[in-house]
Formats: sequence, C-alpha cells, structure tokens
Amino acid sequence: MPMTESITLGRECDAIEIPSGVNSRLPAGARVRVIQFLGSSWTVTSVHGMFRIDVKDADAMGLTPPAASEAPAEQGAGFSEKLVWDQLKTVFDPEIPVNIADLGLIYSCVTAPLDRGGHRVEIKMSMTAPGCGMGNVLKADVENKLANLPDVKEVDVEIVFDPPWNPSRMSEAAKLQLGFDI
Repeated sequence: MPMTESITLGRECDAIEIPSGVNSRLPAGARVRVIQFLGSSWTVTSVHGMFRIDVKDADAMGLTPPAASEAPAEQGAGFSEKLVWDQLKTVFDPEIPVNIADLGLIYSCVTAPLDRGGHRVEIKMSMTAPGCGMGNVLKADVENKLANLPDVKEVDVEIVFDPPWNPSRMSEAAKLQLGFDI
C-alpha cells in the first residue's frame, strides 16, 4: 500500500503517542496515514498527531502485517550473543527508520550463564534525546524480544544518558540510510 494513502480505522485501537510515549486509544472512524512499518508496529499520523500502532491491531486498519521481521532462532541453534544482537536489530525507533543497534543506542550488551541454567542478558541503552518519551516503550520492546530468545531466563535493560548519544555512534549503514556525510 502506498505510504500516503489515508486509512479509516474500522474499530478503536490502542496506540502510543509519539514522541511522548503516552498510551492512547484511537477511535473507530479516525483517519490515519501510514508513515512506515518497522519491527512490529506502524508509525501513523492523524489530525491528532503521530502514533505507533502495534501489529496486533492490524485489523483495525484493514491491513495484513508484512512478513515477520523477527530474527528467528535457527532450528536447534543455541543461545549466542550474536542472536541477542540480531534480535536488537528488530527494534526500531518509531520516528527514525533505523534499528536501535545501528542507531548506536545500545551502549552495552553483556550475556552471562546462570548457575541454574539459561542465560542473563544485560543491556544498557540510550535514547537519541534525554527527554524522549518513547524510552520506556523501546525498553519494553527490547525486554520482550530478548525474553523470547531461546535459553534466556533473565533480561535487565537500563536506560542511560552518559555519555549523551550523538550521531557519531551510528553505524556506517545507518549514516548512509539517513543521508549523513560519512
């Protein structure tokens, strides 16, 4: 579907206001315009602002979600730090069409085996701006996606702002995609 096409919601649906991160409910009959679909949500605009709509509410927009962009675990593949990083690359800032790993928002990724079996994953991540209201939303995305990896028993995600994020933390691919001089 063209990203400029307007859609009328067939039912009310949950949404998250961008950039405040406030939970909202868009009413049936509201008109939205899809900006992008990345990870597991759409970014849409309406006369009420910009919102993130989760894939579970695709039917409210009359859409079928694109093929899953999850980084599926290979059959029989065990836990690995690469698997963690692959999963982090399925989490997107709703305003920027780049995953949080390539944006340079992941400051630290530490994995450790647990005595009782399984693994613990500790993430320190930042936001592109200290006052970003989407911090808890992105943190929850990371926690949920990592908790679903094979053999992960504990996940701890901390949002940090020291050092402050800046565009130099982005991968070369992200800089190219966003038109930054490299």
